[in-house]
Amino acid sequence: MKISARNVFEGRISALVDGKVNAEVEITTPGGDRIVAVVTEGSVASLGLAVGKAAIAYVKAPWVMVLAGDGGGKFSARNQLAGVVESVQKGAVNSDVGIRLAGGSLVHAVITNEAVLDLGLKPGAPACALIKASHVVIGVPS
Repeated sequence: MKISARNVFEGRISALVDGKVNAEVEITTPGGDRIVAVVTEGSVASLGLAVGKAAIAYVKAPWVMVLAGDGGGKFSARNQLAGVVESVQKGAVNSDVGIRLAGGSLVHAVITNEAVLDLGLKPGAPACALIKASHVVIGVPS
């Protein structure tokens, strides 16, 4: 399967909290990076989600916000992933910023060129990728 989402996190479900309508699902990559998603209980059932099961988290790059530095603030985004800027590819209006996490995962964010300059983002700079749990799509291998 091919998919347009730049961010693909393969791992296993390490936590699953059921609710009346939605569930919170945590996927841990082999390197230890953790991504939390909020999905419907219908999705939990139809995908057969359970702790220990292999799963893949997908996040489109424009849904990723970037915080300069290694975090420290309080945000409503459930995923606050600290790392180091690995790459900045500048376009006419936006840039693709690659942030390498401690566990080895690479997170891509598409943000404005102005934001890249304002935040001082360049390879080697600490940065934090902020991703709302509702922006994470979960798939399972067939």
